[in-house]
Amino acid sequence: MQRMLHEVEAEITKLERVADVLRGLTSNGSEPRGKRKGMSTAARKKISIAQKARWAKTATNGQAATAKPKRTMSAAGRKRIVAAQRARWAKVKAQQKKAA
Repeated sequence: MQRMLHEVEAEITKLERVADVLRGLTSNGSEPRGKRKGMSTAARKKISIAQKARWAKTATNGQAATAKPKRTMSAAGRKRIVAAQRARWAKVKAQQKKAA
């Protein structure tokens, strides 16, 4: 008999928790939760208009439209760089050989 009473009370507690969740209450019985509204509609619209103005300003200045052309290197320039790099490594390896 005592065990049945304990089970019924446990079931009632569980159902009360479910009812609280469905009502939007927390387990400690505080106020119902709702979405937090960070800013008013007017403020969001004002920010949106300002951002659109900034985008329009950059588009009219031609910064977005006029991208710099990709720079390429001539074969002769590349050969000079490769030769200089080989010379640097040869110097480093020569110094390592002397030290060892």
